[in-house]
Amino acid sequence: MPDPIRVALVEDDAVTRDGLRLLIDAATGFQCQAAYSSAEEALRLLQTPPDVLLLDIGLPGMSGADGARLFADRFPGLQILMLTVFANRENIFRSICNGACGYLLKNVPAARLLESIRQAYEGGSPMSPEVARQVVTLFRKTASAAGPVEALTPQETRLLSLLADGYSYLNAAGQLSISVNTVRNYVRNIYEKLHVHTKSEAVSKAMRAGLLD
Repeated sequence: MPDPIRVALVEDDAVTRDGLRLLIDAATGFQCQAAYSSAEEALRLLQTPPDVLLLDIGLPGMSGADGARLFADRFPGLQILMLTVFANRENIFRSICNGACGYLLKNVPAARLLESIRQAYEGGSPMSPEVARQVVTLFRKTASAAGPVEALTPQETRLLSLLADGYSYLNAAGQLSISVNTVRNYVRNIYEKLHVHTKSEAVSKAMRAGLLD
C-alpha cells in the first residue's frame, strides 16, 4: 500500500479542528500529521513538513493569508490549501500570491475536501466554484514578480509545460519517466529559480520571460 497523504491543519475553532482531524484520519489513504490552533503555534512546532497543509484564514494573531508565505518559505514545495469562510478578492489574492495552491470554502462537502487534498498533493489547484472565476480575473491583472529569472534546464522546462497543460505531478512523472519525488524536487528548483511560490506564478512568469511557448 502507498504511504498515506500526510496532512497538517491550522484551525482556531476546536470543534472544527477536531472534526477535520477525525475526517482525515478516518479516510483511507490520508493521515492527520498534526493540528494547531494558530499559525504561530504551527510555525513554532512543525518540524517535518506534511504533504498538504490546510490553513484557515481567520486565525487569532497572524492571519492564514500572511502565514502562508512563512510556511511556503520554510517548506519549499509544500502544498498549502486555504480552508475558510471568506471568499472576498483580497483574501484570495493574498493567499495565492503568498503560496497557497488552492482555496476552499468551509461549506465544502467532506468528500470534496478529501478529493481536494489529493488534488493539491498531486499538483492540482482545487478551488470552490465561488472563487475560481475570481482567481482567473486576479491573475490576469497580476504584475510580474520581482527578481531575475534563471534559465531552466530542458527537463524542468518540459515539466513546467506539462503542469501548465494541467498534468498532475503523478501524470507528469509518467510522461517524463521519473518518480513523483523527483518531480517535486524539480518543482522546488523551478520555484527557487523563478522566485515564486506557486505553480500559477511559475507558469505565468516563465511565459512572460519567454521560457515557455
